[in-house]
Amino acid sequence: QVQLVESGGGLVQAGGSLRLSCAASGRRFSSYTMGWFRQPPGKEREFVAAISWSGATTLYADSLKGRFTISRDNAKSTVYLQMNNLKPEDTAVYYCAASNRVPTMTRGLYEYWGQGTQVTVSS
Repeated sequence: QVQLVESGGGLVQAGGSLRLSCAASGRRFSSYTMGWFRQPPGKEREFVAAISWSGATTLYADSLKGRFTISRDNAKSTVYLQMNNLKPEDTAVYYCAASNRVPTMTRGLYEYWGQGTQVTVSS
């Protein structure tokens, strides 16, 4: 079992940056692939980024490459999402998730989810 708690969301102007954190409790954090997803208002939850247990492999949604960076600190049981040059269309609830599989974009392959943190980007 893994419990996930996101933080770092908020209101930011377009062009600004935010860093989201996801703190995990429970054992074996370092063995999980970790992912970030987001759900814009009125839309389905979509993949953002994922990182392997070691951090050696990362995966990004094509549309976000170059602006978002995922990283992890296994000693702190925390995964991060650095978001730069934010745009109004990045407004969403951001969720972190854990998977026992290799990094994947498939939402259904993540077994554990946090409650989400709201990110709002104003124009």
